[in-house]
Amino acid sequence: MIKHNAPITQDEDIELVSLFCGAGGLDLGFERAGFKTVWANDILPEACETHSRWSDAEVVCADIKKIDVVDIPRAKVVVGGFPCQGFSLAGPRKVDDSRNILYKFFVNVVDELQPDVFVAENVKGILTLGNGEIIKAIIAEFADKGYTVTAKLVNAADYGVPQDRMRVIIVGTRNGRKFVFPEPYESRVTLADALRDLRDPEPDEVCDAPYSSRYMSRNRKRQWSDVSYTIPAMAKQCPLHPSSPDMVKLGPDIWKFGKGKTRRLSWREAAVIQTFPADLEFAGDLTKKYLQIGNAVPVNLAYAIGSSVMNQYFKR
Repeated sequence: MIKHNAPITQDEDIELVSLFCGAGGLDLGFERAGFKTVWANDILPEACETHSRWSDAEVVCADIKKIDVVDIPRAKVVVGGFPCQGFSLAGPRKVDDSRNILYKFFVNVVDELQPDVFVAENVKGILTLGNGEIIKAIIAEFADKGYTVTAKLVNAADYGVPQDRMRVIIVGTRNGRKFVFPEPYESRVTLADALRDLRDPEPDEVCDAPYSSRYMSRNRKRQWSDVSYTIPAMAKQCPLHPSSPDMVKLGPDIWKFGKGKTRRLSWREAAVIQTFPADLEFAGDLTKKYLQIGNAVPVNLAYAIGSSVMNQYFKR
C-alpha cells in the first residue's frame, strides 16, 4: 500500500465518491488531504486495477451510463474529471460530441447523493466551447440542484506540479458559501527536482513510436530548470526527456531534433511529473500506462484543492 502524507486531524472519516476516477490522481490527492474514498468508477479496466492497487475503495469498472445511481453510496464529497475529449483544445471540439454530455451523469449523481461539496475537473477548452455556452449550461445545471458553484482556470505548476497544465476546476457547495481557491505556491517544482532520484528507464518503459509530423510541429523539450510541457494521454505525443538535445526551429510549425540522443519521457517519469508516487505500478501495457497517467488529475493539484475544501467546509 502506498504511504500517504499525514491527513488533517478530524473526528471521523469524510467519505468521498469518485466518478470517472481513472488511476485515481484526484482521489489520491484528496486522501492526502484527509478524505476517504469509499466508491470509485471508471470504464477502463486497467485504470480500475491501478486504482485498486493503492486504495481501499470499492472500484466499480463499468460504463457510468449503466450504473443505477441508487447503488452508489452516499458521501459528503463527490469528485470527478468527466471525459473531456470533445472539449479539448488539442482535438476536435464538437458541441454535440457524445462524450460532452457525460457531465450530466455527474449532475445526476450529485442530485441523488446531495453531497456537501462536489469537485469537477476539465480542460481549458471547455471555457470557450460553444462560445462559452457549454460551461454556462454546466454551472446552471449544478446551480439548479441547489449548489453555489465556482469555476476557475488554474495551472497545476502553481501547486507543486512540475508541469504546465491548465485545467478548469469547478467546485459546488450546498451551504451557500463560495469556495475560495488556494493561492499559488511561492515557488515551482522543476524537472530537476522531480526526476533527480529516478533510475534510467528500461527500454520497454519508453514509447519508441515514430515521431509524427504533428509531433514535429512544435518544440517538445523543456530544460531541467523548468517545468514540463503538459503530459498527454497519447504515448507518442509525450514530451522529450530534458537530457535530450534542444529542438531546432526550421520554420512555422516545423522543428527538428538537435544532435545527440533523443527520447520521450518514460511512463514512470511521466507519472512522477503528474506527482503520482514513484513506486505506484500502473496496470496494462505501455500505451495504457501512458493513457492513465496523461488522463489523470495531478496528485499535488488535487491535494491543494482537497486541502482547501477540508479547511473551508469540514475541519473541526
